[in-house]
Amino acid sequence: MKTRSIDHHVPPQAALVIHPARARASRVRTPEERLEEALGLSGALDLDVRRGLVVPLRAPTPATLFGSGKVEEIATLCRDLDVDVVVIDDALSPIQQRNLERAWQVKVIDRTGLILEIFARRARTGEGRLQVELARLDYERSRLVRTWTHLERQRGGFGFLGGPGETQIEADRRLLDERILKLKADLADVRRTRGLQRQGRKRVPYPIVALVGYTNAGKSTLFNRVTGAQVMAKAMLFATLDPTLRELRLPGGRSAIVSDTVGFISDLPHELVEAFRATLDEVREADVVLHVRDVATHDSEAQSRDVAEVLEEIGVARDEDRRILEVWNKVDLLDPVAREDLAERARLRGAVAVSAATGEGITALLARIASLIDEAPERTFQLGAADGEALAWLYRHGRVTDRQESEAGLTITARLDPQALGRFEQMRPDLTTRLAAE
Repeated sequence: MKTRSIDHHVPPQAALVIHPARARASRVRTPEERLEEALGLSGALDLDVRRGLVVPLRAPTPATLFGSGKVEEIATLCRDLDVDVVVIDDALSPIQQRNLERAWQVKVIDRTGLILEIFARRARTGEGRLQVELARLDYERSRLVRTWTHLERQRGGFGFLGGPGETQIEADRRLLDERILKLKADLADVRRTRGLQRQGRKRVPYPIVALVGYTNAGKSTLFNRVTGAQVMAKAMLFATLDPTLRELRLPGGRSAIVSDTVGFISDLPHELVEAFRATLDEVREADVVLHVRDVATHDSEAQSRDVAEVLEEIGVARDEDRRILEVWNKVDLLDPVAREDLAERARLRGAVAVSAATGEGITALLARIASLIDEAPERTFQLGAADGEALAWLYRHGRVTDRQESEAGLTITARLDPQALGRFEQMRPDLTTRLAAE
């Protein structure tokens, strides 16, 4: 007897995406550009987007965000399109979210919830899952009816002690609070572990280079290009979530550690910024921060400002002590005239124009990274011709800028940070060094 195979594939949920165009919203991005980004976020969640709308919003209505007429109009559209979920590209209060779901008879999710859901699906490491769960619980705490299905009947009877539904909500709120405290304690352990790892790297010592940028700017592609790694790199919002560390060989032979971090986005939920501080500490402690920008998009300047805001929020401000290098990526997507103009603007602003996809400009980028790391003055080292161990150590822990061979041996000119220089002098007290300028 033939057995019939069962198709376990679940079709994607049909969605309607709405961007409320507030009257006093920033004009850095047009409403159409914001809608386009919301559509990209919905696509990253594998939703079947039936339509995207820009809805003008003069003044938000406290109960439903939109006016009653617009709510009825969208309800009709939901029925006509037969959608399962409506994505609102804005922040909704719990009351607004509940009222809209009742009016439209579909699931409603706001921008924060959408991004949190994407992060929940993308997280792969234990640390990433901890951070995402903490962010989601902080967000859902005021939306208990959405997290705990047995709370759909929220109201109990009237009386001095209140109804059982209200008592249940309070009990579950305490459970949530206990879970949140546990997650924060676990993440504190993660932060301590990362701190110990950073201290270990400083003792090696390897300089740290952190990649930051707007989501889909090409950070992971650049990371793979300079390190030879195989991190997933797709034209998709938040394709990479969990941080990755790899070794990078700089000109002159010196090694550095490159950290690929989570992408940023406009209106990044505060819950995520707080939860991902353990990961973003890698950026704050980095010797050099590479701000990767997608210069092929017309939204590049606005995206740059969004990244700068998040960097300031986590304590990475642009100042004379912080080495932030802008990397203008995806130049291969520009026409020749635009590329020539971009190259001139990059020169004036001290940026480096590259194509992570083709490798164009990567050599110049590595040279700039090496120059930013090399703060220590050059020193010369007199080595014997057979002193291969000391020579290898200098190449591994410093940047060798010159090498002269003679009958007496080798004269090596290199840059070492104070820690590396101290270790080398302890390891080889018999070798004399002097400043190269002397």
